[in-house]
Amino acid sequence: MKEKFNILTSTCVPLPLENVDTDQIIPARFLKATTKDGFGENLFRDWRYDKQGNKIASFVLNNPTYGGKILVAGKNFGSGSSREHAAWAIADYGFRVVVSSFFADIFRNNALNNFVLPVVVSEKFLSELFAVIAKNPTAEVEINLPAQTITNKATGATESFEINSYKKHCLANGLDDIDFLLTNKDKIEKWEQNAVK
Repeated sequence: MKEKFNILTSTCVPLPLENVDTDQIIPARFLKATTKDGFGENLFRDWRYDKQGNKIASFVLNNPTYGGKILVAGKNFGSGSSREHAAWAIADYGFRVVVSSFFADIFRNNALNNFVLPVVVSEKFLSELFAVIAKNPTAEVEINLPAQTITNKATGATESFEINSYKKHCLANGLDDIDFLLTNKDKIEKWEQNAVK
């Protein structure tokens, strides 16, 4: 079981770039690993490090001014190939939420399967959030999963977001698909017994 998701209040890491694809999130050369561990080290690898392996100071993940469990990204985040490793890298780095005005469907599902909540907001809300973070990197955002709301605490602006009810239940209870089945083992066995009759 994973950490349960209820209400998260955190500062944010801004990535105001549109059309960030999964190869930019985790380059293909890092896909050989078969476990999820260590992928965070290579999140946005080609933007974080130069060819000699030195940190690129101008990239946001290398800027100590910004931190937190919420990644705020531009429109169309997670497009491109269907690699689940992109969600692994985001989760392993420590992000619990990605906020954008649009996600690729496969990325959205992969994120939820890896306990990362993708929150879709309006273009206006996203633009205002980027502006607030740029002005004050310590500004916080509240993600309320039970109420399905996101609040920019600096301005008080709030929007609702959609989430599949099953995935909401899993996030709230720290369950992956296998955990969910195991918690319902008795019900499944009872149904099977009745189906056999």
